[in-house]
Amino acid sequence: FPEGSRVLRAKIDMTSPFMVFRDPVMYRILHAPHPRTGNTWHIYPTYDWAHGQSDSIEGITHSICTLEFENNRRLYDWFQEALGIRRSQQIEFARLNLTYVVMSKRKLLRLVKEGYVSGWDDPRMPTLRGLRRRGYTPEAIRAFTDIIGVSKANSIVDYGLLEHAVREDLNAHAPRAMGVLDPLKVVIENYPEGQEETFDVPTFPQDKSRAETRLVPFGREVYIERDDFMEQPVPGFKRLAPETEVRLMNAYVIACTRVVKDEAGNVVELRAVYDPETRSGQAPQGRKVKGTIHWVSAAHAIEAEARLYDRLFTKPNPEEGGDNFLDHLNPDSLRVVTALVEPGLAAAQTGQHYQFVRDGYFVVDPDTTPGRPVFNRTVGLKDTWGKGQG
Repeated sequence: FPEGSRVLRAKIDMTSPFMVFRDPVMYRILHAPHPRTGNTWHIYPTYDWAHGQSDSIEGITHSICTLEFENNRRLYDWFQEALGIRRSQQIEFARLNLTYVVMSKRKLLRLVKEGYVSGWDDPRMPTLRGLRRRGYTPEAIRAFTDIIGVSKANSIVDYGLLEHAVREDLNAHAPRAMGVLDPLKVVIENYPEGQEETFDVPTFPQDKSRAETRLVPFGREVYIERDDFMEQPVPGFKRLAPETEVRLMNAYVIACTRVVKDEAGNVVELRAVYDPETRSGQAPQGRKVKGTIHWVSAAHAIEAEARLYDRLFTKPNPEEGGDNFLDHLNPDSLRVVTALVEPGLAAAQTGQHYQFVRDGYFVVDPDTTPGRPVFNRTVGLKDTWGKGQG
């Protein structure tokens, strides 16, 4: 028989005030291959008929459904009772909707098939595989679900709550490391050429009960973040500028003495002097150094690929536009840069978490190869998205 020409219905009550009892369809004809049995069968059960039986057979005590199945609960109960099988309880709750992502499986499939993301485990996807690769921990996801609770009303949850949960978890457990995402070289001219030294740097400075430290090498040339230098500083800028001092984290206080530019006028290098009396970043009594910046030794740093992920969409509720949700894709949801990181990270293993001090939380991606680590940014140290969008 062709599809739609025959159905098998449950003879219940066509006069029932509940639509679900008006002789619902139990089986229909469907000429489609089954993922397990191929083309063996051409008659398939409907969801309402199979749902309660599957739960009973599999020992499900509580069947958790979204709100659209609330009206079908009466039929779920009726079928189980009529068949005399072990009863289960269906409970409905509002589906989870997050800002700046789509949760529809149909739309997520379209993102994957049309190449807008790299796959179901793309770190921008709201899938468990994607969140794991992004660096979201099970503890953070459980904390997030505790925060939002269970609701009977459909609503959209701010993605910032999920980010808050992962920050709280990683802040307690992620070891600190120094990585420079946009390097600017600084040559310390009065530091002896060829000299090297190491600093014993706390790995968990936020937890005074943990005494772990790591050795970080230092030399005459270091790299700092380009954003940590401003040739003409604005009011309130407390980092490096011409003729000003700044503290290199856990190292020395330096002062910028000269700015080196290329033919186009771009800053390509800084010259500086250091104060040997400020080892480990300590300034003499009465001397105030307002800013502290991170760094890596030019002679010892290793290159790493840093994948900087952001919101997948620019609109808080991209599904408002129906099939036009693709119009709101964020073109800057992924930015890949070559970072310089401290040499201890050369041995970083897939799945390990780190806080790049002053930059954010990162996780080692499976694409990592020997000598070339790949880090995915899980989340920044604080939420700058809302302020930036305002």
